[in-house]
Amino acid sequence: MPIKHIQKHQQKLRQNNPDFYTPGGIHVFFKEALADTSVDMEKVIARVENTLPGHLLAEVEMIILGWFDEFEERSINAFYKDGALYLSNLQSDENDTCEDIIHEIAHSLEAPYGYEIYGDQKLKDEFLRKRIHLHDILWATGYHIPKNLFLNSEYDKDFDMTLYKKIGYDKLFTLTKGLFITPYAATSLREYFSTGFTDFYTQSDHGYLKKVSPELYQKIFLLQDPEALDNS
Repeated sequence: MPIKHIQKHQQKLRQNNPDFYTPGGIHVFFKEALADTSVDMEKVIARVENTLPGHLLAEVEMIILGWFDEFEERSINAFYKDGALYLSNLQSDENDTCEDIIHEIAHSLEAPYGYEIYGDQKLKDEFLRKRIHLHDILWATGYHIPKNLFLNSEYDKDFDMTLYKKIGYDKLFTLTKGLFITPYAATSLREYFSTGFTDFYTQSDHGYLKKVSPELYQKIFLLQDPEALDNS
């Protein structure tokens, strides 16, 4: 396709995705137009703002849609940094888009509420117990991964790629059922928190989360109540 036609196509897409401010004051900026124009971002953001308590949205000033180097480098489609939530413009499902945004909002809360989430070490202890159990499951299944890798609660790209590429989330879903709410929750302590937060606000029934990850559930339950946070 000639460059002139491509530019016209992009301009048309851009006109279909005008920037806007949400009722909560978040600026939604389209660096690049959505590839699938059937995704209604105003509807998605409204759903997020209607689902989460207002104080949990306070850290996000802007949502920027487009394509960024980090997506390629880290095999992700969204990330949060310095008040801005960066979201891939390659969205094809409003439910997935909503989940991605809520997941990154969870990461935005780690700075202002880091003490409430991680301070007493209970969440870390719960996470590492599960990681050790996962090591034993994988070892018995024939994946002989060094145990020390499972004792590191921080993000490790090699460990992440081992779960994602070598083992695969389809197999991990079966192996981690009843241990982690999703295979991605095993990636790191921060992702353990964020996946739980996402589940809490996208699922009507919290029974499974509460049963599988009781400490995680309690942390998220606390965060939703500003009065409880003030007294913690």
